[in-house]
Amino acid sequence: MHNKSKLLRIVFPLAIVSVIASCSLRPVHTNTDDYDWATYGGGPASEKYAAIDQINKDTIKNLQVAWVWDSVDNTAVKADGKHVPLGNKSTPIKIGNFLYTSTSLGYVVALDAVTGEQKWVFDTETKLDGRPANLGFNHRGVSFWQSGEKRRILMSTNNSYLWSLDADTGLPDHDFGTNGKVDLTKGLGRQIKRKYYSTTAAPMIVNGIIIMGSVVADYPLKHLPPGHVRGFDVETGEQRWIFHTIPQAGEKGVDSWEQESWKYSGGTNVWSLMSADPDLGYVYLPVGTPNNDWYGGHRLGDNLFAESLVCLNATTGKLVWHFQMVHHGLWDYDLPAAPNLVDIVVDGKAIKAVAQVSKQGFIYVFDRVTGQPVWPIEERSVPQSTVPGERSSPTQPFPTRPAPFELQGISDDTLIDFTPELRAKAERIIAKYDYGEVFTPPSLKGTIQLPGWAGGANWMGAAVDPETSTIYIPSNTGPIVVKLVEPKPNTVELRYIRSRSGNIRGPQRLPLTKPPYGRISAIDLNTGEYQWIKPNAEGMRQKLIDMGIPDPGPVGTFNSTGPLLTKSLLFTVVADGGNNLLRAIDKETGELIHVIELPGAPRGTPMTYKVAGKQYIAVSIGGMKEAKLVSLALP
Repeated sequence: MHNKSKLLRIVFPLAIVSVIASCSLRPVHTNTDDYDWATYGGGPASEKYAAIDQINKDTIKNLQVAWVWDSVDNTAVKADGKHVPLGNKSTPIKIGNFLYTSTSLGYVVALDAVTGEQKWVFDTETKLDGRPANLGFNHRGVSFWQSGEKRRILMSTNNSYLWSLDADTGLPDHDFGTNGKVDLTKGLGRQIKRKYYSTTAAPMIVNGIIIMGSVVADYPLKHLPPGHVRGFDVETGEQRWIFHTIPQAGEKGVDSWEQESWKYSGGTNVWSLMSADPDLGYVYLPVGTPNNDWYGGHRLGDNLFAESLVCLNATTGKLVWHFQMVHHGLWDYDLPAAPNLVDIVVDGKAIKAVAQVSKQGFIYVFDRVTGQPVWPIEERSVPQSTVPGERSSPTQPFPTRPAPFELQGISDDTLIDFTPELRAKAERIIAKYDYGEVFTPPSLKGTIQLPGWAGGANWMGAAVDPETSTIYIPSNTGPIVVKLVEPKPNTVELRYIRSRSGNIRGPQRLPLTKPPYGRISAIDLNTGEYQWIKPNAEGMRQKLIDMGIPDPGPVGTFNSTGPLLTKSLLFTVVADGGNNLLRAIDKETGELIHVIELPGAPRGTPMTYKVAGKQYIAVSIGGMKEAKLVSLALP
């Protein structure tokens, strides 16, 4: 049962030991002429930060394309058009003189970091199992591990295998699993269908253990694969442990799945990237929503560990602490991105912190050792469901600091108001639906949800400056309509499913809400105060002017990927009014310094590296037919 008074939803099942040693969250770079980008997020802390500055405020104007690699996917698509990628989302890693990356169709590639020349390519044959769950063929990256002379690239595939490849040759490591791969559909505690189970994220490797999450199909089915998280031996592929994100009989939290719904419920998976503190030996899991995303009458209760930040001992898989951000989720508010680890000082106290951005526009900040919130998180009453058979949670957690970084809920404060006429039309549009504050539940009439399923924040996550403890959060303002309907007889086992409702437009096909529609928020995590908020690019500014609306200034674009941070600049990559741009921003003020035109639509989060004394920025572009990796540098 819930207590409507202020309550911290946090659990400490293990004894917490005081850790005195400082954490080495960033790779050590002793050679000033060389700088690796060792993991998807730059390091295990997912900072997306590089302490290099050859490309800076003064030199950025000279940045140009150094080389372009045409993805092997392009040839595969031409040869067999039935396998079409969704988008080229992979962020490469850089180790020594080479970049390693994945492709949407499941190839793994090594490229010369200076020239882009292809060194080797390996086909995981992902295509043979057909279209993967949810978004089809898409992938976000690979991981690297080394012990002595053994150097390995780890790749998890859309068709649910985990591969270990020799980093120098691209050949499978036959000491790993069976002929170099492990079948991830095995060892979950129940049989599952491969078509409902996938992986897209780069694996997290901590102290010799590969920690694996999964993508579980977002289908309106009662029985789907569970999203349990597992640890595998990096040398042999042997499954070392399993953490039940849906607790099993006798485990903590099982009573939060009423009527034994834990036996059949699925999802509750970590589909996005993870973060880790190797010195503590902890891994941090952003857990997603159970199935069905929108109706939970078949899984009453809070549903631990869904929509929670979970801290595990990476060696054993044992729970250290957790915090649930959404009780009994009904909004598809799965935690979408790797949390950022950063050391902060609050009121004179040094704290090893972890900051989790969310689709709902909150950022939750904890002591990453103990799980204690840095600032109070209050349980507040929220609107209740009127759908038969549903029982929504009477309260939800609200961080008291920092303030939300996105618009939340439909109200006078959020509706479009460029002119009185547009405002009146917007009011007539919303009158057709239920609406209100954040966490207003889905209904049979249809509920306007703001933020929607795409955020707020999404899989691109945030970047954090370890020198200033400032976090930079790209986000979108995207309301949706969720309407529940009864399914056709004998089609699914659920009482209600979501209709084909989705994105909702405002008057004259404008957005329903006030701008900016894409923004970047800079927050000092030492104080929880905002340093600046800026629109992320021009957006539909010119369209508004052409409609006779007084120039509103930049209003931000919906089409942006993740951030990249260096010693002086913040980079974002956007598709903006027909232009594909790398934007360089003064990270202290948020002012735009320079833009560089890219030869295609950006899809991946950029990274940076240095080799032979030269700094490069690389970003994946294109998708269905013209996927490329572009590397830029100074002349």
